[in-house]
Amino acid sequence: MIAACGYQCLRLYDIVNCTNPIINYEGIQKNITRLGFPEDGTWMFTGGEDCKVRIWDMLSQQQIRSFDCNSPINSVCLHPNQVEIAIASQSGGVFLWNVNNKEHEHLVPDQNASVQDVAISPDGKFMAAVNNRGRCYIWDLKCSSDQKLISEPKAKKMIAAHVRYALRVKFSPNSKFMVTTSFDGTAKIWEVPKFELVKELKKPNSQWVWDAAFSLDSKYLFTASSDGLCRLWNWKSQSIVREYSGHTKAITALSFRDEIICEN
Repeated sequence: MIAACGYQCLRLYDIVNCTNPIINYEGIQKNITRLGFPEDGTWMFTGGEDCKVRIWDMLSQQQIRSFDCNSPINSVCLHPNQVEIAIASQSGGVFLWNVNNKEHEHLVPDQNASVQDVAISPDGKFMAAVNNRGRCYIWDLKCSSDQKLISEPKAKKMIAAHVRYALRVKFSPNSKFMVTTSFDGTAKIWEVPKFELVKELKKPNSQWVWDAAFSLDSKYLFTASSDGLCRLWNWKSQSIVREYSGHTKAITALSFRDEIICEN
């Protein structure tokens, strides 16, 4: 299946035949900003400008649960445990929500700042969020003694990652590095768990870096920029391996997967 979302729109397609949607979900308000699936594909989550994260059942095609953040949502991320969802809101709040029992943690690292993105490391040990002031906040995700919550976030560090307006934060597949991107034209690599800056990637006269993605071995990084170029970096040598051109406007999102899947 492939899901597509937009303004008051959420549709599910069969990836083999994408001519017409097989499901057209009803009751969508405003823009949907993020969506995703758990590994087993039995449900789907969405977050949007209507301030709600919704859980949709893939079998009944109905909304089975929702969480109101009281503010438009910029980012939604599923924990590797497949149960908790991290949420970034425009009001400055970061939420960690257990979808099984509706319990949640509400974190406000920076008053009156919009949290642009949130990410959880693949090993489930850390959560990071960046805001429009260029700051990156890190939490340890300790195992909670409270049966209602699986993870107990503990503030670990604040990084003045960029001058202002950070756009994206992501962890490498091996959970040893983290990247932040910004309007300042840079992608910065931070070493985990100390979260110290190790490399800064920037091309002269570069524009907003909207998104980034590590290769599976965590040695290379793709970036997407407002200059219409996607770049592949050997980030340790800070060298550009390849530039992908052809877009006439900004590239605001990208995804990359180099894992080989063998099917019988």
